[in-house]
Amino acid sequence: MDNDYIISLVEQGKRIDGRKFDEIREIVLEPNISKNAEGSARCKIGDTEVLVGVKMDIGEPYPDSPDEGSIVVTTELSPIASPEFELGPPGVQAIEIARIVDRGIRESKAIDFKKLVITSGEKCWILFIDIYPINDSGNLIDASALGTLVALKNTRYVKEENNKAVFGEFTNKKLELEKTPITITFVKIGNNILLDPNSKEEEVAEARLSAAVYNGRIYALQKVVKMGKEDFERLRYNPIEIAKLEYDEGVLPITIKRPLPSKK
Repeated sequence: MDNDYIISLVEQGKRIDGRKFDEIREIVLEPNISKNAEGSARCKIGDTEVLVGVKMDIGEPYPDSPDEGSIVVTTELSPIASPEFELGPPGVQAIEIARIVDRGIRESKAIDFKKLVITSGEKCWILFIDIYPINDSGNLIDASALGTLVALKNTRYVKEENNKAVFGEFTNKKLELEKTPITITFVKIGNNILLDPNSKEEEVAEARLSAAVYNGRIYALQKVVKMGKEDFERLRYNPIEIAKLEYDEGVLPITIKRPLPSKK
């Protein structure tokens, strides 16, 4: 599809998929898609689809935070998701997605890392969050962040023996989330701001802003592509009521599929 045609449509107040500028595509969430992972989820936003897995292991706290556990977020972009992606080490986009997801969790304090400590300065739980997009139809950032949130909400601790994790054996203890922030992404095309861009809109966008929000507060912002202060403020304080777009309140157009039986 010609880029000029997409831009022309936007100038007329239209989008190629028929949505309004402030309309999110349908979201489908499916928790517990893996019986082997401590936590897992599938997130679909329109035709964009992402799988997320959480594994827990025991390691040593960082020297500057001896009373805290930690998280490690990685994203793997493969040709399965898009012919634009190549096999090999993580590229710029994969690293960016992982960092945005990581920042949303850390800056909002969604997880109390002190609760992940086993022995101060010696042993702690480390959460390994792996993000696997399997179809990129635009806005992988929001799908990855929301999929991660759902996976974490359904994460169970594995058994611990002699300061070692016993993989495959789960306890009844679930990971506690202090907050449930979601990440929402906007793009600027011409003088218009669009929520939840599809892949074609991403190609022609002049700027992009992703915000991690919870309870009416913005905890993290990530802007891409050079933009002036005025444009940045328009994206940050646009007329869309982002404070309402919260997973807990069910305002988003979300369908939750029946999860697998609880791990035992």
